[in-house]
Amino acid sequence: MTSAPIQRLTLRRPDDWHVHLRDGAMLAAVLPYTARQFARAIIMPNLVPPVTTVAAAQAYRGRILDALPPGTDFTPLMTCYLTDGTAPDEVEAGFRDGVWAAVKLYPAKATTNSAAGVTDMRRVAPVLERMSRIGMPLLIHGEVTDPEIDIFDREAVFVDQVLIPLRRDFPGLRIVLEHITTQEASDYVAEAAPGIAATITPHHLLINRNALFAGGLRPHAYCLPVAKRERHRQALVRAATGGGPRFFLGTDTAPHPIHDKEKDCGCAGVFCAPAALEVYAQVFDRAGALDRLEGFAALNGPAFYGLPVNAGTITLERGPMLVPAQVGETVGGLRPFQAGETLDWRLA
Repeated sequence: MTSAPIQRLTLRRPDDWHVHLRDGAMLAAVLPYTARQFARAIIMPNLVPPVTTVAAAQAYRGRILDALPPGTDFTPLMTCYLTDGTAPDEVEAGFRDGVWAAVKLYPAKATTNSAAGVTDMRRVAPVLERMSRIGMPLLIHGEVTDPEIDIFDREAVFVDQVLIPLRRDFPGLRIVLEHITTQEASDYVAEAAPGIAATITPHHLLINRNALFAGGLRPHAYCLPVAKRERHRQALVRAATGGGPRFFLGTDTAPHPIHDKEKDCGCAGVFCAPAALEVYAQVFDRAGALDRLEGFAALNGPAFYGLPVNAGTITLERGPMLVPAQVGETVGGLRPFQAGETLDWRLA
């Protein structure tokens, strides 16, 4: 006899290990969606100008805390934007003083606001050597930017041409391969020597590349890295729900006003924060793995970063949740991931 479906699920309060909060009015508009679900979040540093100094990170952290709704318990974990000219001493000072939790590597021109990113891995070798020595994590947007490489192959090529040589040259460097989208990336992370982990987004677990073209061009499903074939989505679901400690939650929520998404050369990014945890719960439920959601959402990330597990809990309940068609009127309107759709789970 089969057991009745789980109706309520209480988890340690989770963390989001990859968030774009932007700044100014956009920060104020989107921060509450992340803070209502997650106790901590790794904050991406690709502002304009990027967060490249300890002072800039401290100032940005202050703006985030000032924008929190009253009574909200949320801790932003700041990151350093790696450039060809980043100084190892600045990186170490920020890490030892508790300002920076990690360094973020964007290959130059790989994604939004990445023009100041790394152009040649040899130029950042002194920083990577120092990070390896002090135990500071490197967070990687794992795509090559060679225009001759098909956009759907750029992550797999990055693993072969950049990540594997990087780990050979710096075997002690702790790495998070962020927002993975391919079977090649998930297989590599699962099977590689210790010291590497990966984050997986809710949208890459739920959609494949067909979503970009369902009945027409769908700009709100466009992100970087782009969604891939169905076999890759299925591989990500297996990785996330399989119980392995190297995979954990990172939404890569990336808000852009609707008018910047729905235009010629629209922006890359999926704004998934309004229903992120609910989407994860739906994916894990359909995979028969609700008992593994807590590890993915609340335990694996702190273990990799060397942080304590959160003391509080959240409760999800089975029941319809209608994702709003639009939010963020103060910033020109934002279209959430799964806008207008009804999900199977909701925060109690």
